[in-house]
Amino acid sequence: MNIGQILKAKGRAVATARPDVTLLEIASKLAQKKIGAIVIVGDNGEVVGIVSERDVIRKLGERGPAVLSEPVSQSMTANVISCQETSTLDELMEVMTQGRFRHVPVIEDGALVGIISIGDVVKNHIAEVEMEVTAMRGYFVTG
Repeated sequence: MNIGQILKAKGRAVATARPDVTLLEIASKLAQKKIGAIVIVGDNGEVVGIVSERDVIRKLGERGPAVLSEPVSQSMTANVISCQETSTLDELMEVMTQGRFRHVPVIEDGALVGIISIGDVVKNHIAEVEMEVTAMRGYFVTG
């Protein structure tokens, strides 16, 4: 299964924000939308960063509540790891495990086209395993 198939099933909506919004605005948007990450985009819609719930908590713990009034550009991850629609589920699982992050933007031809979360990965991996088990049971019954 590839990432394009997952996006087709789950949708392509991505919460985004500009680099100059405050970390408090980001935290509010995360809470309001009940999501785990927001992609930060520049003037031309290009991905310039990502900020997750973990990033917010980490910065609060390191620098205290004053960090909430600072621009998100000072707290976001600027070196964003992304994938493409042709990336496979296995490739993405490896990237997420090695990088220890839970959200990966999907970028095609420089444009943000979706986001994949660890929940999406787990859900689809379980579905693949269940299909394999069903096929094996069918093989053993008929074979």
